[in-house]
Amino acid sequence: MLAAFVSTPAPKDPLSVLEVGERPEPVVPDGWTTIQVKAVSLNHHDLFSLQGIGLPEERMPMILGTDAAGIDEDGNEVVVHGVIASPGWTGDETLDPKRSLLSEVHQGSMAERVAVPRRNLLPKPADLSFAEAACLPTAWLTAYRMLFVRSGLRPGQTVLVQGASGGVATALIVLGRAAGYRIWVTGRSEEKRAAALALGAEQAFESGARLPERVDGVMETVGKATWSHSVKSLKPGGVIVTSGATTGYDPGAELNRIFFTQLSVIGSTMGTKDELEALIQMCAVTGVRPIIDVELPLTEAREGFARMYEGRINGKVVFTL
Repeated sequence: MLAAFVSTPAPKDPLSVLEVGERPEPVVPDGWTTIQVKAVSLNHHDLFSLQGIGLPEERMPMILGTDAAGIDEDGNEVVVHGVIASPGWTGDETLDPKRSLLSEVHQGSMAERVAVPRRNLLPKPADLSFAEAACLPTAWLTAYRMLFVRSGLRPGQTVLVQGASGGVATALIVLGRAAGYRIWVTGRSEEKRAAALALGAEQAFESGARLPERVDGVMETVGKATWSHSVKSLKPGGVIVTSGATTGYDPGAELNRIFFTQLSVIGSTMGTKDELEALIQMCAVTGVRPIIDVELPLTEAREGFARMYEGRINGKVVFTL
């Protein structure tokens, strides 16, 4: 079957090891099933996999992809929750110390077919396209959990989103606006800032710019490049929710300011199946939809990966089959 995969890591040149070609049909363990993939979205996790981050060479070749939308063995349209809990685990899947994502231990979803646990499937609403549904399980679920589950922030408060154009950032803008938050953003270019305003952000600023006033919360996925600005932008008692560090991290940065102004730093990782179900329902009730930067056939995966690697995206890159 056709798939996008990696056979050897390349920490400094990840695009050089991206392969698109034939891979064996998925192995289906007890309690699992096979999904015919119709769409899969690209995440930074896939770039990290090409670099060998979180994916040792002994697990390769590995099909990439953490999320998907498609058709199950009974002909139902479904959305795949990509967090794989260990057998017998109950409760919040993201707290399972043995959890993994598709494409870490088990072959990923960037293929014509993928094997997943039956418990990881949710119905896809008819008015949500396969491409839109494929954006939800990773980036949009991450944003949903950051804003509505982990932050403790309330509608009407001001939230700064660092790095306005990525998949999680655009989800935070759209979801935050729909829920009644004042969303401010930073962006590296005038084009990215204008796009964020078009999505519903109230104000957009250059990266690192001094804000008109301090904010109640910051949503952080960038890491080292924006961390100091995030801390300095908060009101006393404010909260940073961090779910990633695409530019690396500096764990000691601004520690004195954090304790002196009594800031909260909250970690957030992906989301649960129940939260994904709530996100799907929110899309149905509010009419909000994932922002898709470009939709490409899987045979053109290299172009999509290059757009993300070079920072040329505004929203999600989706591959279709």
